[in-house]
Amino acid sequence: MKLAFFGKTNIAEQLSAAYRTSIQRHNLEVEKNRHVLSKIIDCIKFCAAFELALRGHDETDDSENPGVFLGLVNFTRSLDSVLSKHLETATVFKGTSKTIQNEVLDIMFKIAQSDIQQEIKDTNKFLAVISDDTTDVSNHLQNVVILRYLVSGQVVERFWSFCSMKQGDAVSIANVIDACLSRVLPNAEDKSKLIAQCYDGASVMSGLEGGVQSIVKQSYPHAHYVHCYAHQLNLVLQQAVSQVSQIRLFFANLSGFSVFFTRSPKRVAFLDKSVGRRLPRSVKTRWNFQSRLVLTVYEHQDDLIECFQDIIVNWNGDQTTVREASGLLKCLQDRDFLGYLDFFHKIMPHVEILYAQLQRRQLDPVFLQNCKSNFIQAVNNVRSTIPHIFPPITPASTSAKRPRVDTSDEEKSRILHEVSDIIISHFCSRFEFSNHLASATLFNSESFEKYNQAFPSQILKSTAESYPMLDESKLRSELSVIYSRCEFRQCCGAVALLHLLQESNLTETFSQVIKLLMILITTPMSSSEAERCFSTLKRVKTFLRNTMSDDRLNALAMLSIEKKFIRESSNFNQRVIEMFAHLKERRATFLYK
Repeated sequence: MKLAFFGKTNIAEQLSAAYRTSIQRHNLEVEKNRHVLSKIIDCIKFCAAFELALRGHDETDDSENPGVFLGLVNFTRSLDSVLSKHLETATVFKGTSKTIQNEVLDIMFKIAQSDIQQEIKDTNKFLAVISDDTTDVSNHLQNVVILRYLVSGQVVERFWSFCSMKQGDAVSIANVIDACLSRVLPNAEDKSKLIAQCYDGASVMSGLEGGVQSIVKQSYPHAHYVHCYAHQLNLVLQQAVSQVSQIRLFFANLSGFSVFFTRSPKRVAFLDKSVGRRLPRSVKTRWNFQSRLVLTVYEHQDDLIECFQDIIVNWNGDQTTVREASGLLKCLQDRDFLGYLDFFHKIMPHVEILYAQLQRRQLDPVFLQNCKSNFIQAVNNVRSTIPHIFPPITPASTSAKRPRVDTSDEEKSRILHEVSDIIISHFCSRFEFSNHLASATLFNSESFEKYNQAFPSQILKSTAESYPMLDESKLRSELSVIYSRCEFRQCCGAVALLHLLQESNLTETFSQVIKLLMILITTPMSSSEAERCFSTLKRVKTFLRNTMSDDRLNALAMLSIEKKFIRESSNFNQRVIEMFAHLKERRATFLYK
């Protein structure tokens, strides 16, 4: 019996060899699928980084214009034989479908957020939050959250997310921000690390008592509300627009002038003939250029009337142009519109002057207080002219008015008094906290010699009160040493001093100075300082103006705005593939055995 099996292969060994071969084939398939997916990820990253559309109008195999993404995939396959063969033979996982794109984008967004969380955790220092509500090209209200902190002595501003807002009230916005902060600062002891908060537009419409900053500060007691260089002071007027319906209507009509002339070169030709100067282009996401628009319309009222009358009589094109020109002409003959135009024509120059003053590199509280006083006095001076601001009623203006319920001059005066109060109140609340500006003067190298002779005790005291995490007595001793040493007087600004201390291995010796420097650098500045003032917020708004997609907005924004951060992220593609492989109901094989 034993001789009968002589020379035959052992069944157990045969099964084991077949099993090993099966594993090898499986792992080779996994390797190929992962390689293909990595190439697909690279194509998605490229399109998103340059804000190119992922979907084409016609993505069939014989399409001559399948879109940028598929075009890039087809170009890549010409350089990669593995990808080319896969796309020709794949029946389960091809990698180019909308479903796969959405899954990959969602994973990429989650991993990028996870990397930001880890970066904040690793720095273990201070954090500032910048938030804004803005409108995308689809006219959807979006709230954006940006995080500002230090990494290796360099300040960074990271895009966190968009949140589509149904309501723009303070509580809703505060809830969005709190949800973000609870992820990056999850522990109770972390709450003291949030040292600044910056908001814009409707975010602070309830003022000091119930605004976003007040709600957030209940959970984050050291999060001082500060004005940010990225938030232009024209927003005090937008604040008035958001609360007073008559003024909101005025600015809506005012925007119509620039919109009318940006739609057609033929219309611009009529404008150039009458005015000789083009109107500033209105920007949907911001009122930045309303001051120029107010001044232009005010100064060229007669020219614009002549232009619109010319269009109504001599236009040979579409009827829409004639209708819109007639509507804008009626605005220029309307007492209410002209009165509000006169009021804002008087207010706008003072806002522009104040904004220019706040761009000073060294902005101290005394100078800021003088600016505030001068601005409030200027607004009050304009306020005193309100009773005489509306033009007298004439037969021409009466006949030109649109049929509507008349608003008495007393009511219109009350409205402008209310607008004046809102402008002053909003401005004062925006600059209520200015101790960080005083603290910044402690590191003004031009004053070190003076501070060495007479220590700035009052500034130090206010700094310690604003930031209780500092040891006041130790900070005083460290500052005294810095003021007395000549080598520190060559440092120009807080960033330069921080780098000098870190490079000289003096972080332990000057621990409190280092801590205060980190707080000040992390705090968004009121003026533009190149090393500390690059605006992620501006990049976000540029992205919104160029992007229609809503369902993938967060992921596409992250890949576009934070492309450098993602490019430098360790093993980003591999981590995306790993998470993709563990999604449920994955038919293609991506996991090794």
